[in-house]
Amino acid sequence: MEAQIKGALFGLSVGDALGVPVEFNSRAILEASPVVDMQGYGTHNVPIGTWSDDSSLTFCLAETIAQGFDLYKLGQSFCKWRYEKHWVALPEIGVFDIGNTTQIAIERLSRGERPDLAGEIHESSNGNGSLMRILPLAFYMRSVEVEERYLLIKQVSSLTHGHARSVMACHYYLEFAGKLLQGIDKHIIYKQLQSEVMDLYGRLELNAMEVKRFSRLLLGNINQLHNREINSSGYVIDTLEAAIWCFLTTDNYKDCVLTAVNLGGDTDTTAAVVGGLAGMYYGYEAIPENWVKLLARRDDITLLVERMSRRVA
Repeated sequence: MEAQIKGALFGLSVGDALGVPVEFNSRAILEASPVVDMQGYGTHNVPIGTWSDDSSLTFCLAETIAQGFDLYKLGQSFCKWRYEKHWVALPEIGVFDIGNTTQIAIERLSRGERPDLAGEIHESSNGNGSLMRILPLAFYMRSVEVEERYLLIKQVSSLTHGHARSVMACHYYLEFAGKLLQGIDKHIIYKQLQSEVMDLYGRLELNAMEVKRFSRLLLGNINQLHNREINSSGYVIDTLEAAIWCFLTTDNYKDCVLTAVNLGGDTDTTAAVVGGLAGMYYGYEAIPENWVKLLARRDDITLLVERMSRRVA
């Protein structure tokens, strides 16, 4: 289990750091000058190896699991990140990238709002801010029944993003991750989830219009689409689709995350979301060593992996 946690956390944060310097760059720009290696500065003017809020909030969740999972503790950890530089990549820089929906929710959490009610529930609040941070929950939920998993995912997503669409995106992603933990081939997982997720959503009587929004994943063959048909914005479904497409259309960690970054748009989050899956699937050893060496706080991440592994073993 420790090996898979290490692959997940390093895979996610390396993907994040690869995407940070070119965040918001268009696909056309990156097609003309693609990212091929770890680099620094750029969009946020931060040193090479710097990861963003995607990794910070992921590490907050991993740490909370390591300490004994509790929603209130998780909410307070998010507040410590935002206001006290807890789990930032570089203390001298602090928080340099935070979504509006996440900021609003953390303000509510800091005022004592119940954590599972802090997140926005409006349809317009379906950015990727809960999807990007939720991967550690896959390890915590290994022995939880399927319906209970959905309810737990809903609670954890709702700290910042409470709309059903964000919850469903997180659920699909974590179901995919959970099957990776079982050693199942990624293409088989994709097909299995089409029936299993649809069956669950039917039993839970989820909104049919919301379920339909996931049809390219649940009914189609997203890996057969051309990259022109894959969007890579900060919208939660775009990020989820782009991540799964990158994962299914590449065969190694390096190509997977570079493909994600070079889609443009929300480069750090797309690469973080798929980087976590790819790290789990291909293993920590598949992540280029020179990229890991450049990563901010890599020793702290290693210690976090060890602490979390002891808790979920």
